Amino acid sequence: MKTKEEFTNLLQSLQAGEIQEIIVKHDEFFSFREAWLVLENRNDVVGEAGLNGEIIYRMKD
Repeated sequence: MKTKEEFTNLLQSLQAGEIQEIIVKHDEFFSFREAWLVLENRNDVVGEAGLNGEIIYRMKD
């Protein structure tokens, strides 16, 4: 299970274009949310529901 700090690093990589997506499992959502809430441009990160409670986050086109 990833921590808030790990998600912060992943979100920075996503925004920099180093990675294309972040897959968040159901039990990791609240850690992800904590990291996502402090982003200045969090509205540019969009989630798409996946299977088994997973959410795939990508940058808005």
